[in-house]
Amino acid sequence: MGMAIITVASLLCTPAWATGVTVVGLFKDKAIVSIDGGKPRTLSVGQSAGGVKLLAADSGGAQFDIDGSRRNLGMGQSFAGGPATGARPTVSLTADVKGHFAAQGSLNGYPVNFLVDTGATSIAIGAADARRIGLDYKAGQRAGVGTAAGVVPAWRVTFNTVKVGDITVHQVEGMVLETNLGTPLLGMSFLNRMEMKRDGQIMTLTQRY
Repeated sequence: MGMAIITVASLLCTPAWATGVTVVGLFKDKAIVSIDGGKPRTLSVGQSAGGVKLLAADSGGAQFDIDGSRRNLGMGQSFAGGPATGARPTVSLTADVKGHFAAQGSLNGYPVNFLVDTGATSIAIGAADARRIGLDYKAGQRAGVGTAAGVVPAWRVTFNTVKVGDITVHQVEGMVLETNLGTPLLGMSFLNRMEMKRDGQIMTLTQRY
C-alpha cells in the first residue's frame, strides 16, 4: 500500500443536489451536524444553515426542516440528499507524476485526503486519523492486515458517510490500522459503488447507487 503526495481533485458535471445531513452530536436544544459532508457545525433550535433548519433537539434525537421537508434523526444517523435533476454525481481525478490518483473528501463529515487504491478491499485509515474523527474503532471486529512492515492489528468499522466531491455514500465498510498509515486509502468498498473510467491521466467516478 504505497503512499503518494496528494494532488488536486477537480469536479465535473456538478448537478443540482439536494441537501445531505449527518448528526454527529446531540444536546438540549442544540445539534452538531455535517451538511453535505462538510465540517461539523453546531445548530441551535431555530437556526438554519445550508438549507437545514433545526426545529427541536435533545439527547435522544433532533427534528430538522431539510429543503422544506421535516426529518427526525438520531445520533449518527444521516439523511441522504439526492440529485435534484436526476443526474448522477460525477468526480474527475487527475493522476500525479507517479500515476497515483488522489481525492479530497470526508469521512463522517471530517475532511480527509484519500489515495485511490483499487487493491484495497475497503477504505483504510490509520488509528491517528480514526481518533481525529472521533471514531470508536476498537468497538469493531479485530483483524490483522498484511503490510510491507508485516501483519499489523486492525479493526473492521463502518463509516456512516463517505464523500468525495459531489458523491456521497452511506454505510461504507472500512478498516482502521493500528499504525501510521499516512494517507487514507479509498478502497473497493467505496469504488464498487462507482462506474470507473480512465482516460490517460484522468479517472472519472460516477455514482451507481
